[in-house]
Amino acid sequence: MSAPDIRSAKRPEPDQPMTDVANYVIDYRIESTEAYDTARYMLLDSLATAMMAMRFPECVKHLGPIVPGAVLPGGARVPGTSHELDPAQAAFAIGTQIRWLDFNDTWLAAEWGHPSDNLGAILAVADYLSRKAQREGGRPMTVRDVLTYAIKAHEIQGCYALRNSFNRVGQDHVILVRLASTAVVTAMLGGTREQVTTAISHSWVDNGALRTYRHAPNTGPRKSWAAGDACRRAVIHAINAVDRGVVGYPSALSAKTWGYYDVAFNGAAFQFERPFGSYVMENILFKISFPAEFHAQTAVECAMALHGAVAGKLDQIERVTIETQEAGARIIDKTGPLANYADRDHCIQYMVAVPLIFGRLTAEDYGDEVAADPRIDALREKMVVTENPRFTKDYFDPGKRYIGNAVQVFFKDGSSTEKVTVDVPIGHRRRRAEGIPLLLKKFEAALRGHLPAHQVKSILNATANPVTLDTLSINEFLGFFTL
Repeated sequence: MSAPDIRSAKRPEPDQPMTDVANYVIDYRIESTEAYDTARYMLLDSLATAMMAMRFPECVKHLGPIVPGAVLPGGARVPGTSHELDPAQAAFAIGTQIRWLDFNDTWLAAEWGHPSDNLGAILAVADYLSRKAQREGGRPMTVRDVLTYAIKAHEIQGCYALRNSFNRVGQDHVILVRLASTAVVTAMLGGTREQVTTAISHSWVDNGALRTYRHAPNTGPRKSWAAGDACRRAVIHAINAVDRGVVGYPSALSAKTWGYYDVAFNGAAFQFERPFGSYVMENILFKISFPAEFHAQTAVECAMALHGAVAGKLDQIERVTIETQEAGARIIDKTGPLANYADRDHCIQYMVAVPLIFGRLTAEDYGDEVAADPRIDALREKMVVTENPRFTKDYFDPGKRYIGNAVQVFFKDGSSTEKVTVDVPIGHRRRRAEGIPLLLKKFEAALRGHLPAHQVKSILNATANPVTLDTLSINEFLGFFTL
């Protein structure tokens, strides 16, 4: 750790990474049609995951006011509920809904994460501001406005993740949700360049949450609301910067001894592969078929392909080999007892065993009832997980960003199945044409599973035409989801 510089109290210019984010949020104009088209699907997909999460009482109990009665009539609404909350608490609730099932979009690089987590903050603040504007005779935000902020939040989180591994210093990726949400929400509130920079500095001064809750032997449900917590904190920073005039901390990153780099990042400065644009939204990965940690998505596809050849011969299996990327081998290769659903949906062996046995993988399959089937753990014990260097290389290649896995089953009589390899999951940019129709089916099914038929009809009508959807006020759109 560096020695503190005690010779001067003169405040420096803001650290360049903070300035770059502020400049991007304030100045950059999104011109990419593909980014907007993808963002539109991202919005629908995220709301689908939120509606699906409403089936789970453990999620629902987090969605109301922080204490009973702390409601805000005319405030920000939580989709699929009747809650009206202050925007910070609504950001927590919406972020928790979107992330609960591990079924929203994903970004994989040196750091991992789910950029649509930022919608928790964006939708809450957009609804709050738009309802307020409507009451006061002003202009509410449109869906198009929200898509613009979402593209920028995706870009900030994703570009930081390309070269900077927070997981290797023990920190959780939601630190980037807090950063990106803080920046765009401050701008949404009307913040100046200086106020955006101030809010960002507070986000870095917060340091980061530990990844303890994502890994054995401590894996637990906090991972399902951690992004919501980051969204809530981001809204607080933004409000403090814009409405309360808090001062910023210009060298929050680079200050010797006390700054983020020295305290939490082994003294290293951030590295960047590319300038901010719309690259991340254009290349985002959708989780369409399976609610599974994304490093295992193609492994699940492989297992589904092998189900027919294996399901009737489970007692004859000698071993199952799984080849994965380095990141997959490091974070989701788990042996021994799995304590809860959060443990199971981050175990590649579990995510392969269920489709091999049942020919499916749903959110309910991580529950205690399915997990009690003794065949699952018996099959897990026969699995061997190894890194395939090609999968790792293609994973980091900026022109590919593959997430490859291979699965093969060997039987006691010496025979085996074919080795099934899938390099690109169905939610990848290279499989958009195949994936989008399935994403829309996921969206409609999620709506029908939670909302009344007349509301589903209104939503489907509103989302059928991109131009119609883009021009809709965000408060009217979110009103379709209110119970």
